[in-house]
Amino acid sequence: MAVDFKHNQSAHCENGVISNLLINSGHSISEPMAFGIGSGLFFVYLPFLKVNLAPAISFRPMPGFIFKRFSKRLGIKIKRQRFKSPLKAKQALDAMIAKNIPVGLQVGVFDLIYFPDEYRFHFNAHNLIVYGKKGDNYLISDPIMQGVNSLTSDELSKVRFAKGAVAPKGHMYYPTYIPKKLDLKKAIIKGIKATCRDMLAPVPLVGVKGMRTVAKKIKSWPKKIGVKKTNHYLGQIVRMQEEIGTGGGGFRYIFGAFLQEAAAIIDKPELKELSKEITEIGDSWRDFAIAASRLYKNRSNEFDGYAKASDRLMELADKEEVFFKKLKKVVS
Repeated sequence: MAVDFKHNQSAHCENGVISNLLINSGHSISEPMAFGIGSGLFFVYLPFLKVNLAPAISFRPMPGFIFKRFSKRLGIKIKRQRFKSPLKAKQALDAMIAKNIPVGLQVGVFDLIYFPDEYRFHFNAHNLIVYGKKGDNYLISDPIMQGVNSLTSDELSKVRFAKGAVAPKGHMYYPTYIPKKLDLKKAIIKGIKATCRDMLAPVPLVGVKGMRTVAKKIKSWPKKIGVKKTNHYLGQIVRMQEEIGTGGGGFRYIFGAFLQEAAAIIDKPELKELSKEITEIGDSWRDFAIAASRLYKNRSNEFDGYAKASDRLMELADKEEVFFKKLKKVVS
């Protein structure tokens, strides 16, 4: 059993699931549009939550939030289910496949057999689509992969019930209602306003203030916790920024593409210039990642490299504060 499903590769899993599900339902929604309307650009530092023995840093909202916001702003109804039993989760998925309904799943990546080894670590906020089944093999449209894949029942169950932080618990979701006509204009404005609100939040762990908090930590970590542990923490930042969720430069590039699309839809040409600005900020995030990776791999020739990495991140926070204040003014 398999629907005539069109697979489109994307830069980020949740955006890609949204875009693919909508496209296969007859609505032309790009990945950047899904990301922007769903307010996917975010930053949060959670020192009290450890992931891979390092403080949690996320460049995206909690799993499912982008789709939740996107759906609410466009009047789309989504059904979500979590399960205690792998058997019940399998039965529910099989029932949807029997109805030829593609389904989004939240999974862990450590046991995803088609992932390259370097991407397989304990991270449970990945999203993919199951669009059919042949024998015991589930047909998988993973948005970040170039083509489609398949997993056996046991392989799929293992990633659906991965253990650890943000355990998916068989999380399954799919649209139950999509309006014939989507009011993108109102949704775009709401998405932009919410992103500005998140990134300019007056909280020391969120948005640009959270970036400044991490920048200060990078400068103090070597003396406080030692170079070895500091390097591990830096590795975690770069992994979350560039490898899992494309959150640093990648998210800025996606948001820039969203602003380009949005400029014509809401008749705000100023967004085109802001699109260029956030793209340049994305380049600076990539420069930060390169400098940080040289530090934790002990390949940096910079004197006082940790202080310089701290300064780079502080400069990024300053640039983003200016950017989001200008963006907020455009849509106010």
